[in-house]
Amino acid sequence: MLRAFLLLALFPSLLPALDTTKLEAIKPAMEAAVKAKQAAGIVTLVMEKGKVVHHEAVGLANISQGKAMGKDALFWIASMTKSINATAVMILVEEGKLSLDEPAAKWLPALGEAKLADGTAPEKAITLRHLLSHTAGIAFPPRKATDGASSLKAYVNELLKAPLAFQPGSDYEYGFGPTVSGRIVEIASGLSYADFLRTRIFEPLGMKDTGFYPDDALRARIPGTYTMNEDTHELQRAFNPFVTSDAEVRRTPEPGGGLFSTAADMGRFYALIAAGGELDGVRLLTAKSIQEMTTPTTAGDRPLPYAFGWQVNRPDQRVCGAMPVGSFGHGGAFATNGWVDAEHGIVTVFLVQNVLVPDSGKPRDAFQKIVMEAAGVEVKPPAKKKATK
Repeated sequence: MLRAFLLLALFPSLLPALDTTKLEAIKPAMEAAVKAKQAAGIVTLVMEKGKVVHHEAVGLANISQGKAMGKDALFWIASMTKSINATAVMILVEEGKLSLDEPAAKWLPALGEAKLADGTAPEKAITLRHLLSHTAGIAFPPRKATDGASSLKAYVNELLKAPLAFQPGSDYEYGFGPTVSGRIVEIASGLSYADFLRTRIFEPLGMKDTGFYPDDALRARIPGTYTMNEDTHELQRAFNPFVTSDAEVRRTPEPGGGLFSTAADMGRFYALIAAGGELDGVRLLTAKSIQEMTTPTTAGDRPLPYAFGWQVNRPDQRVCGAMPVGSFGHGGAFATNGWVDAEHGIVTVFLVQNVLVPDSGKPRDAFQKIVMEAAGVEVKPPAKKKATK
């Protein structure tokens, strides 16, 4: 993977170019998905070698009002936030303010007091490597424990009152390890979490619309969230817990899933990652750090399609089946997705706001398939696992 980053950075002209005429198939494919009620509206974006080569919006942002979806629509990106959170951690690792493998209790002492369900101390200290890869044993807590927390500090304090689900490093459970790592970013940097992301990532990259607290102007660009009515089979409005009653009502920033963003903003973030940590003269990370961050990890001896805040396509574990092995990205709870094929310098961003809408993944797969065909990249079906006796 490091070779891919270096190839793109040093010899971008050697990489094959996307056939932009083939990308013209994206819009009608997404319109067909809207017609099939797989989403009310969709925004898609493709970048190649740091340049936007496709950016379209189809369908409606609000069905009852007949409001068209705009390319600048602001989406709750949910767990796509995790990749940005991991980037924040790696920035501080490069600066020597954090370490992936030292006990994370060095910065957050409460982690050193964590216990298993039987009251015993874990055999291994929890590290940032564990926290970022969901292998720390910090699982989902009762929702009432964290609702209404006044700060990320208070939020994490409540999270850490729950016992560990397993020995750190021995297993995998998608949970709140990344949230805890976000609190460590605050401690190590001396900034609030939202301010660190704003000043160290969003402002340098020109991600002007990305953040935890959209103002009134940005809120007007948030599309409706939709679910499928099981009786009528029509799309109907659904609740989005991250869209508060007004701009002055602010949720605690959630490093694991609280950001709002646009396709254009997320495209710039992913393009920087695809290019080995630098975009338009702005460098946030080294290629070595990105390789570390996007290399899939293990739980015990079990290989996982997960790295530090990034899902990764392994040969026999493909999160995005239309994208090649070795590519990486992350999805969100409302069917959003951002994906990076660093080998070819390609970024895809797919944004909708769906809750339990049948076949939500089909338009994403169709979109990514068209992009890969335009790139001339053959994406083989996932390797079948050998049957065990």
